[in-house]
Amino acid sequence: MADPRFHHCAGPFSLAVLAEAGGARLAEGGDPRRAMRDVAPLERAGPDDVSFLDNPKYRAAFAASAAGACVVRPDLAGEAPDGMALLLSENPYKSYGLIARMLYPSPPVEPGIAAGAVVSPDATVSPEAEIAAGAVVEAGAEIAAGCRIRPNAVIGRNVTIGEDTEIGAGASLSHCLIGRRVRIYPGVRIGQEGFGFAIDPAGHVPVPQLGRVIVEDEVEIGANSTVDRGAGPDTVIGRGCMIDNLVQIGHNVEVGPGSILVAQSGISGSTKLGRFVVMAGQCGLAGHLTIGDGARIGAQSGVMRDIPAGQDVFGTPAMPSRKFWRWRTRLIKLSGLKGE
Repeated sequence: MADPRFHHCAGPFSLAVLAEAGGARLAEGGDPRRAMRDVAPLERAGPDDVSFLDNPKYRAAFAASAAGACVVRPDLAGEAPDGMALLLSENPYKSYGLIARMLYPSPPVEPGIAAGAVVSPDATVSPEAEIAAGAVVEAGAEIAAGCRIRPNAVIGRNVTIGEDTEIGAGASLSHCLIGRRVRIYPGVRIGQEGFGFAIDPAGHVPVPQLGRVIVEDEVEIGANSTVDRGAGPDTVIGRGCMIDNLVQIGHNVEVGPGSILVAQSGISGSTKLGRFVVMAGQCGLAGHLTIGDGARIGAQSGVMRDIPAGQDVFGTPAMPSRKFWRWRTRLIKLSGLKGE
C-alpha cells in the first residue's frame, strides 16, 4: 500500500465511478455501489482494494487474490475467485492506471510566488501558477495558468511554458517553447548548446547553436535528461513522448509523437524518429539517420543506418532482430560453447 506520508488517497469511490474512470465495464453480479478505498497488487490486495491482471503469467495469483475488485480482460474473467468484482477491459493496465490516478490525483497547484523565488518584473506569470522558493524566472519568460515551478528551477529568458505544466526541482530551461500538460522531472536540462564545432588541429571552433527546443503537449522528460537546442533547425519532441531518466537528445533531433526513449539512451544530432518509435535502455543512434514509424530498437543496440517503419532491430551494429538471433545461434554452434 502507498505510504500516506507521501501519497494522499482520495478514496473511497464506488465501483461504478471507478469503472467509468477506467473505461471499463462492471461485470454482471458486481454491485455498482460497492466502495473501493485503494489499489494494490494481486498478492497484497484486500476486500477494499482494486487490483489488475494484465500478464497471464500471474493467473495463479489472480485466482488466489483477496482483492475486492480486479481489472481484467473478458477472456480471463472466468478464473476469478468467488466474490471478486470484475472490471472488464481490453487494456487492463491502462484502465488500472486511470483508476489509480483517480484514487491518487496529483496535489493541486498552490498559486502564488513563494518568498525566496526570483521573478523578473519583465516576466509574465499567471496568478494561477505556483513558483516555489529558490526558483528563478528570467525576463521575457511566460508561465501559464496551472503551472508548477519547483524549487531551484531556472526558467531562462523568453522561455514559454503552457498550461498545467510542471518543472521539477533544479531543472534548467533556455531557448525553448514548452507545451501544455508537460512534466519535466528534476535536474533536466533543456536548450543548452548542442555539441557542434568545426575540427581544426589549430583549435576546434565552436559553431553557434541558433535553434530552439520545441516540446509539444503531454510530454514527460525524466530526471537528469538533456535536450540540446538546434544548431539552426529546431530540436523537436513530439506530442505524448515518454522520455526516461538519463537520456541525451542532440541538436536538430526530431522525435515523433508517442515515442518512448528508455534510460541511458542517446540520439546524435539531426536524426529523425517517426511516430511511436521505441528505444530500449542504453541504445545509441548515430547522427543524420531516419528511424521509421513504429520501429523498435532493442536494449544496448548501436544504430548506424536508417531503420524502416515497423522494423525491430537489435545488436551492435543493429540489424533486424531475427537476423541477429540467427547469427548468434550460428556463432554459438561454431564456437562449441553451446550457450555457456
